[in-house]
Amino acid sequence: MSLPEVNEVLERLCNLLRMETRAFALKYGLQPVQMEALTYLTQCNRYSDTPQAVGEYLGLTKGTVSQSLKILEQKGLLRKQTDKQDKRIVHLSPTVKGKNLIKHTSADKTLTPSLAKANSKKISELNSVLRSTLIEMQKANQRKAFAACHTCRFNEKNEKGSVCGLTHESLSVQDVQLICREHEYPS
Repeated sequence: MSLPEVNEVLERLCNLLRMETRAFALKYGLQPVQMEALTYLTQCNRYSDTPQAVGEYLGLTKGTVSQSLKILEQKGLLRKQTDKQDKRIVHLSPTVKGKNLIKHTSADKTLTPSLAKANSKKISELNSVLRSTLIEMQKANQRKAFAACHTCRFNEKNEKGSVCGLTHESLSVQDVQLICREHEYPS
C-alpha cells in the first residue's frame, strides 16, 4: 500500500468516526464538539481538566469551549469546581451521567470490535506506527503531546510509586494512565 493510499484510509476512518460521533451526539441533543470535550475530560488528569486545557486539546477558541462546557453543565453531564489553592482556576469533571454517556459512545461499538478482529501483533504494529506518526505531526505543528503520564519525561519512579517531576506531586496508578497537558516525550 502506498502512502497516499494510507492517507486516504486514515482520512476515511476519521470521517466515519466523526459521522458516528455526530449521530451519537445528536441522539442526546449534543454537538460533536461537546462530545469531544466530555470524552477528553474522562481521559485527562488533574493538571489538565481546565477550560484552557480543553481548548488546547481540541484546538478550539475560548468562546466555543465556554459555550460547549456551559451546555454540558446544564445537561448535568459536567460539573465545575474552583481550585482549593488557586481560586482563579476552575476544574471540570464529568458527572456519573457524563461518564456513562461516554462509556456507550459509538466508537466503542464500531471501531473497537473491528480492530479486535486483528491479531495482537498487527494491533501492536499499527499502534506503533500511528503513535510515531502522531508524535511527528504534533512536533511539526508545534502542538502539545497530551499523552499519558507513564510515557512522560517528567514521570519519576520512587519506592512509593510515581511522582511528577514537574509538580513534585505523587501520582496514583490511575494518574499515570491519564492524559496530561504538560506531557513531554523523553528525548
